[in-house]
Amino acid sequence: MSAPANAPGSSSLRRLGSSLYSNGPLLLALTTLMWAGNAVASRLAPGHLSPMLMTCVRWMVVLAIVLVLFRRSIASEWPVLKRSWPTVLFLGAIGYTIFNALFYAAGAYTSAINLTLFQSCLPALILVGSFLVFGVRATWIQLLGLLLTMAGVAVAASHGDLASLKQLRLNFGDILTMIACVLYAIYTIGLGKRPAVSGQTLFAGMAAAAFLTSVPLLGWEIASGRVVWPGDALGWGILMFIAIFPSLISQMFYMRAVELIGADRAAVFLNLTPVFGAILGVAILGERFGVYEAAALALVLGGIFLSEKLGRPKQVATKPA
Repeated sequence: MSAPANAPGSSSLRRLGSSLYSNGPLLLALTTLMWAGNAVASRLAPGHLSPMLMTCVRWMVVLAIVLVLFRRSIASEWPVLKRSWPTVLFLGAIGYTIFNALFYAAGAYTSAINLTLFQSCLPALILVGSFLVFGVRATWIQLLGLLLTMAGVAVAASHGDLASLKQLRLNFGDILTMIACVLYAIYTIGLGKRPAVSGQTLFAGMAAAAFLTSVPLLGWEIASGRVVWPGDALGWGILMFIAIFPSLISQMFYMRAVELIGADRAAVFLNLTPVFGAILGVAILGERFGVYEAAALALVLGGIFLSEKLGRPKQVATKPA
């Protein structure tokens, strides 16, 4: 027998959910944690799932879920979404499909250090794009905070051996990574020009776009004989995890966070992903977490604190007319 809707427990859960969905920084922290989990899942996937199969099927699962959960809002807002379909298709394709496909492809040509370092440039790209498109200017303290987070990523990627970064050379994989980061920056900034529909309906449209644009990639993988279908519990578990958490929940959290605090403020939080990845690597993969990883975490958190607490422009209070 279910509890009544006005039971104290259900009321507390609603307040908790409302509080969470109104807290942009917390949503971004949870988002980057789930993205870090996606990186760990991707490292567990070889031999159990192939990359394009993961990309396509994850969005098929997400689309099936959102069509059931959000069918009423989708039906009521469909005319508005339909008028903006080219924008929705573009954002879903570059933010969800092409971004991931380029990163999967880059991994075959470059090192994990390069992937991490180039991805740390994403917040800077978003800040520049926000200025060019919306005229949003970052304060010098926000820029200092961004530099601290990038330093933290460099420490984490090099495991404290910063001298090794001098030996890195630009290669084809790095170019693919930079293209992917530019596309995701465009996606993030593009959320500021989203159609006038609810977040649920917009996400459903972009999930549909991601699925449709990933089908040809899966077709290529099948035709080339490189597809690996899930054949055991681990393969199915990885697939369900990346569909529900990094693909569904985190993307909705990210969209909501950008809506709440803007792309420029959200950008700085993205460098939490590699640090969370290091922590999850210790917990799940048995990797080492030492003083350099701890220093990286401190630098990233310190940079976020500077940007959020000290770097935000002060609001001038105005008297009501």
